[in-house]
Amino acid sequence: MTRIQILPEVLSNKIAAGEVVERPASVVKELVENALDAASDRIEVLAEEGGRRLIQVADNGHGMSADDALLCIERYATSKIQADPDLFAIRTLGFRGEALPSIASVSKFSLTTREAGAATGTQIRIEGGKVLGVSEVGAPPGTLIQVRQLFYNMPARRKFLKAISTEMGHVADTLASQALGRPEVHFSLSHNGRTVRNWSRCAEPVDRVAAVLGKGVRRQLYPLHFKDLYLTLTGWVGAPHVARKTSRGIHLYVNGRYVKDRSIQHALFQGYTGRLMKGQFPLAVLYLELPYDQVDVNVHPTKHAVRFAQQRRIHHIVQETVAQALVRAERSTWAVTKSGVADGGQSAPSPTSSPAPEGVAQASPAYDAFRRTVGGPSPSAEPRHGYPASPFSRAAETPEQGTMPTPPDAATDSEVAQTALWPIPEDHPCGEWIPLGQIRATYLLCESPDGLVIVDQHAAHERITFETLRQAHAGRPIESQGLLLPETLELSHAEAEILERLQADMARMGLVVEPFGGTTFVIKAVPVILGKGAAAGIVRDVVDRIAEVGFGSGVERVIESCLVTIACHRSIRAHQRLSEAEMKALLVQLGQCDNPAHCPHGRPTWVRWSVRELEKAFGRLG
Repeated sequence: MTRIQILPEVLSNKIAAGEVVERPASVVKELVENALDAASDRIEVLAEEGGRRLIQVADNGHGMSADDALLCIERYATSKIQADPDLFAIRTLGFRGEALPSIASVSKFSLTTREAGAATGTQIRIEGGKVLGVSEVGAPPGTLIQVRQLFYNMPARRKFLKAISTEMGHVADTLASQALGRPEVHFSLSHNGRTVRNWSRCAEPVDRVAAVLGKGVRRQLYPLHFKDLYLTLTGWVGAPHVARKTSRGIHLYVNGRYVKDRSIQHALFQGYTGRLMKGQFPLAVLYLELPYDQVDVNVHPTKHAVRFAQQRRIHHIVQETVAQALVRAERSTWAVTKSGVADGGQSAPSPTSSPAPEGVAQASPAYDAFRRTVGGPSPSAEPRHGYPASPFSRAAETPEQGTMPTPPDAATDSEVAQTALWPIPEDHPCGEWIPLGQIRATYLLCESPDGLVIVDQHAAHERITFETLRQAHAGRPIESQGLLLPETLELSHAEAEILERLQADMARMGLVVEPFGGTTFVIKAVPVILGKGAAAGIVRDVVDRIAEVGFGSGVERVIESCLVTIACHRSIRAHQRLSEAEMKALLVQLGQCDNPAHCPHGRPTWVRWSVRELEKAFGRLG
C-alpha cells in the first residue's frame, strides 16, 4: 500500500484557500479585481459583521454565460491565459484560477451572472466546495457574488479573525486601494445596512485621490510625471509635513495593479532624503506603466508582490522623479503672485534670487562672535576653496576663529538697537520677512506679508552649511587646515573598518584621518569652514552615521551622510542670541538654498500662520 496519496479536490481547494483567502478583505480584493477585469464601471460591495456573515460584490461588467459560470468555479480555469507567453505578460488583475473555487470551498457561496445579450442569467450555489444547485434566474447584466459564513467549515481559521471593526477596517482599506487605481469606476461600500464609502466616477484622477485620502491633503499633493520608451510614471507625492507614522499612506500601482513593492518604496524614501525624520512615512500615490513582459506578477498567491526585469532602472527613475517633484514644489512655495498668494493657494515670499548683499557698515561684538562660530572669512576676503563664503562672512575682521561667543548679556543697548548692516533686496525670497526677535533664543519670529513665520535657527543654518559643503564637494576637494595638536580616536573593530573605507572620501571633505595602529586613528586636519572644534566627535558621528545607513546605499549617499553630520556640528545652536543683522543674514542665505524648507535631517526650518488663521484663533472672523 502506498503512503503517498492524492488529496481529495475539496481538501486541495481548502489548502489553496489558505494561500489566497486570509480574511474577509482577501475575498473582497479577489472579487473586485475580477469585476474590474470584466470592464465594470460600477462596483458595489456589501458586508455584514465585518465580512464574517456576508460579503457581497455586485458589478455591471460583461457577465458570463451558463457554461462559463460553471467553468469559473473549477481550479485553474480562467479566460485570461491562453498559452505559455501569456503567463509572462499578464494584462489582467486576476489570473491564477484559484480565487473563486478557493473562496467557495470555505464558505456558503452563490454566483449570479448574466451576459448583456442573454435572455436569462445563471445562478450557482455552492457550500463547502460542493455544488448544491444550478438554475436559470432573472438578473441584470453583470455578476453578483455572495459569500456567507466565511470559514464556517474551518473553525481554526475562523477563530483567528479579529474584531468586527478590525476586519471591516481591512475591507475598507482594500476597497480604497482599488478605488485609487481606477478613478473612472464608481465604488460603494456598505456595512450592516449603512453606507460607509461612496466614490463616484472622477474625470480627474486627483479628485479620486482627494476623495480617498481626504480633501484636506489635496493642496499638499505634488504631481509628478516621467515618460520614456520603457516606463511611464505618474502620480502625486505629499508634502513632507503631512507624513504619517505608518506606510498606510503609500499606494503603488503597476499596470493598474495595487502592489506592495519594497524596491519602489525604498526609491520613494530616497526621493524624500533630507525631508523626513526617522520613523516618518510619506504620503504617495504612484502609477507605473511598463511593458507587461517586463514585470512578473506571478510571485505570490495574493498578487501583492511583483518582480521587475530592470529593477535598478525603475528604482532610479522613481527616486529621481520624486526628488524633482519635491524640489519644484518647495521652490514654488517661495513664489508669490501679484495678489500675494502663491501657487496652490498658499501664501509665500517672493521667489526671485539675488546676489548676496555687499557692503558692511559696522559689526557689533555679538555679531563678530556669531561669525566666529561659523568660521567665515573676513569681509574683504574673496570666497576661498571653490565654494561660497559662509552665510555670515561679511562682518568686520575678527580675532582668531574658534573664540567663544560673547555672552548674550554682554551686548550694549546700542548694539541691541543696531539696524541692518546691509539692505535686503525686496525681491529676495526672504526679502519681506521682517525679523521681530527670538523666542527662547532658539526661534526667529518674523513678520511676513501674509502672516507670521517662525524659523528654527539651528535647522535653518544647518541647511545652509550643508548645501555650502555639498557645493564645495561637488566642485573640488574642500580645503582643510591642520591641527596644531592632532587628536586621537579609539574605535571598535567594526567602526575602524568603516573609517578605513571612508578615509579617501573624508580627505575630499577636508577631514584628514590616518591609522595610528590597531583600531586607533589620528585626526590631522579638519575643513576650514568648521574652524577649531571637537574633531574627534565629528569623525565619530560620521562613522556612527555610516554604520546606520550602510555602504550599500551608494557612495554618494554615504558622502551626503557625512556632510550632514559635519554641517550639524558647526551650525548655530539653540539658546544662542542673534542680532537683527544676524537674523536677516540667516534668512537671506536660507532663501538661496535649494531646499530651504527642511534641514538635512528632514525637520522643517520654518512654519507659518496666515493672517486668516491668526484672526480665526483670536475670534476676529465673523
